[in-house]
Amino acid sequence: MLRCRPITVASAWLAAAAFAVPAAAQSALELPAPSPRAKVEQRVGVTDFSIEYSSPGVKGRSIWGGLVPHDELWRTGANASTKLTASKDFTFGDQAVPAGTYSLLTIPAASSWTVILNKNTALSGTQGYQEKDDVARVTARPQSTSPRERMTFLFSDTTDDAARLDLEWAGLRVSVPLKVDTRAQVGAAIEKATADAWRPHYAAGRYLMESGGDLDTAIRYLDTSIAIQPTWWNHWFHAQALAKKGRSADAIASAEKAQQLGKGDNTFESFFKEDVQKAVDDWKKGRS
Repeated sequence: MLRCRPITVASAWLAAAAFAVPAAAQSALELPAPSPRAKVEQRVGVTDFSIEYSSPGVKGRSIWGGLVPHDELWRTGANASTKLTASKDFTFGDQAVPAGTYSLLTIPAASSWTVILNKNTALSGTQGYQEKDDVARVTARPQSTSPRERMTFLFSDTTDDAARLDLEWAGLRVSVPLKVDTRAQVGAAIEKATADAWRPHYAAGRYLMESGGDLDTAIRYLDTSIAIQPTWWNHWFHAQALAKKGRSADAIASAEKAQQLGKGDNTFESFFKEDVQKAVDDWKKGRS
């Protein structure tokens, strides 16, 4: 009679382990993608552009009018939709486009292409595409260029105000001009930065006043803040610093200016209005 050895938990585990492929070994295996992901970035003036796409190869195939048919909507790459991102408003061809991320699609033809920006960035190839979601459509004329095995996007001819977005593949180049109003963008940034310059001077003066620092320096910072942009904030803390220096008349004048500027401001009305009025009343009575 043949006797079988009893199977223990330990022996069963060892047997299973001998045939198991470690999960880490499975996940560590990487193979080249048929159409690898790619991303190109370019700053134009103060605007950041990027384009993300998957890059198919020629692989001996006929591309234009073959793998990529003429007069049909094309995802312009492979896998997920190609996406163009701009950090600020820009002009695509001759059409104004708000800052944001867009799917880039094309309709290739023998003599001219239609290049499309569409606000639906969740497209799967061309599935789900709707023309009503287009934000720009421009016409571009293809040009011959040196052969390129993989489809590639490039930013070229970059200046402070413009660049070209080039698509090159299989001996053909299609370009769309990009433009940005760098002068207006920088002008707006300068205006905002200088308008906000009251804040650091106010913060420095308030800190010195509240922390027992040098009051003359605190008043000087707050004077500078008020000169840049009078607000109820800088006037109120300016008044408190002046009162600490014993300059009650000046403190009252600055606090009353804070009251004028604070009218209608929710923070002032909810949290500071009563304190400012009490301080003014006290200073007028000669109390500090």
